[in-house]
Amino acid sequence: MFNDYFKLGIDHILDPNGYDHILFVTTLCALYRPEQWRKLVILVTAFTLGHSLTLALSGLDMVSVNPVLIERLIPITIILTGIFNIYVISKNNENDRKVMFNYIISLGFGLIHGLGFSNYFKAILGNEESIVKPLFAFNIGVEVGQIVIVALVIVLAYLLLNVFRLQKKYWTITISLLAILVAGYLLAQR
Repeated sequence: MFNDYFKLGIDHILDPNGYDHILFVTTLCALYRPEQWRKLVILVTAFTLGHSLTLALSGLDMVSVNPVLIERLIPITIILTGIFNIYVISKNNENDRKVMFNYIISLGFGLIHGLGFSNYFKAILGNEESIVKPLFAFNIGVEVGQIVIVALVIVLAYLLLNVFRLQKKYWTITISLLAILVAGYLLAQR
């Protein structure tokens, strides 16, 4: 049972058809340098905590939100993350206070993304006696999937910033603008 939910968590994050998660995590990463990987792991863990909380509340029938609303909010979270990145980098102000705000954003947006998957998650729980083990396994899978994305972004950022000497502000702005455009398209489709 653990393996099934663990694999589902990984697939949920890395599924190319659900690229909004990949896009969101990539956009979160765009503000950081490769050597700040520890901060990135904490950042995506904050996202996973938010994601886990709404899945748990939904699995316990304590929260229910209109799925159409959530499907519209998910691209908005990506757009807002991209705008935040551009704001921080354009002000040349990556101080700890601004970056700490990014952790709060990640946690909050994790709540929204978790709601986007909550109905499906409730359906696959079926007749499980407890949601604790499935939720734990699923979220470990989510975290592993996100760390895979972070690792890929770090490798790409390392190549562009350290090997090809691209200025970090151009990296951050490019990733953020692309994310905003794709998320805008997603929003228009929903």
